[in-house]
Amino acid sequence: MTAQTHAKQAPDGAVPQGPPSGRARIGALLSSPAGRNLGLVVALLLLCVIGMATVGDRFGSFDNMMTILRSASVIGVISVGMTFVITGGGIDLSVGAIVALASVWATTIATQQMAADFHWIVIVTTALLVGAGAGLVNGLLIAYGKMAPFIVTLAMMAAARGLAELISDKRTQVVTERGLIDFFGGKVLGVPVLVIIFALVAAGGWLLLNRTTFGRRTLAVGGNPEAARLAGIDVRRHTTILYVLLGLACGLAAVMLMARTTAGIATHGSMYELDAIAAVVIGGTLLSGGRGTVVGTVFGVLIFMTLTNVFVLNNLDTSTQAVAKGAIIVAAVLLQQRVASRGSTP
Repeated sequence: MTAQTHAKQAPDGAVPQGPPSGRARIGALLSSPAGRNLGLVVALLLLCVIGMATVGDRFGSFDNMMTILRSASVIGVISVGMTFVITGGGIDLSVGAIVALASVWATTIATQQMAADFHWIVIVTTALLVGAGAGLVNGLLIAYGKMAPFIVTLAMMAAARGLAELISDKRTQVVTERGLIDFFGGKVLGVPVLVIIFALVAAGGWLLLNRTTFGRRTLAVGGNPEAARLAGIDVRRHTTILYVLLGLACGLAAVMLMARTTAGIATHGSMYELDAIAAVVIGGTLLSGGRGTVVGTVFGVLIFMTLTNVFVLNNLDTSTQAVAKGAIIVAAVLLQQRVASRGSTP
């Protein structure tokens, strides 16, 4: 009997496929959520090793760890909201300006007088409403006005920053409500409240994206809007909600920033849009939409904040930091493309 006699024929004349090659298995692992998160953990640990090697105990102290987390909390809240917008196929360049507008509007004399007469929650509510309102304008123009997200949010960035300067007359508005500062600037079991808020927002974002119909619709809208529409999803309404959600995140971030700085300033949130987008991209969310990960975003934020902390402790200038961040962003995008091509190669 020949070898051909012993060979089993696949149905319909198809050639039987053997087990996947080692390269294919590695590519599949790296392209999986677990593989991407593992790479982020390794990168974060590598930065920690560099920090310990260069500045020693100053980096590894508990106080410094809390400093990193406290710094990550504000941009982290914005980045979680940005994850939803980018996953849904959009982009927002106005988040930093919205933070500034919300902080200024919430610290006007009229708003703070209302807070003094009632409760400091008035300041928080004002910031959230301003953020949500700006997000609603973005969402309506993009979804129903059919304008490009880049153009709409670029216009909002200029308009919100300009409005913040007009309201504040380019002056620093000091927060006079000590209750707000004491609450958001406090600690629970040694952990800053700002860090706890970031953790809660991240956990809520993960649940919303991965365990709800809203999350599945976000992935569908970002992956193929037309298919999502044919499946019965109101793509325009959903897109609008995504921008409102990000606006709310900006309003909350403004409150956290006011508590840290005890002031509302038109310059708040400078370059936050780039930091948030960079953290989301490094975390593994596709800029083209259709795939998002809140866990990856959290790691992306921590990587950036740890990198900044190492640079500061080593007395390196901000220009060098900017170059390093730019290199990391480019490397992350190239890695995404390489992993995607490997994962699709048998």
